[in-house]
Amino acid sequence: MSAFSVSVLAWVKKIPKGQVATYGQIARLAGKPHGARGVGWILNACAESHELPWQRVLNSQGKISFAAKTKEHAEQKRLLSREGVKFNDRSSLDLGIYQWKREPKLRPADSNSPRMFR
Repeated sequence: MSAFSVSVLAWVKKIPKGQVATYGQIARLAGKPHGARGVGWILNACAESHELPWQRVLNSQGKISFAAKTKEHAEQKRLLSREGVKFNDRSSLDLGIYQWKREPKLRPADSNSPRMFR
């Protein structure tokens, strides 16, 4: 398993009940700011075997990524609703209220290199 995958798993496990993170947010925390799609693949492959709270990861619009009439969509919405998350009539939620406020801290690695994640 790659270092990115291990980091994604660790960050997803830290999302508190009743809060959500976006795929992009988890990718940034795991050190790959453009790795949102990879986060989705990792969740798909590892959610069950690593007992991840996969339901707490949504797209950048605060919506469930599964198609609206699928059992996966219904299950994710049910699990989040049980945690106290409220959806509007378009099955999205207010990220201003429910998004986990954890972002990576940036710092210069040294004076000659680009900014790196810490």
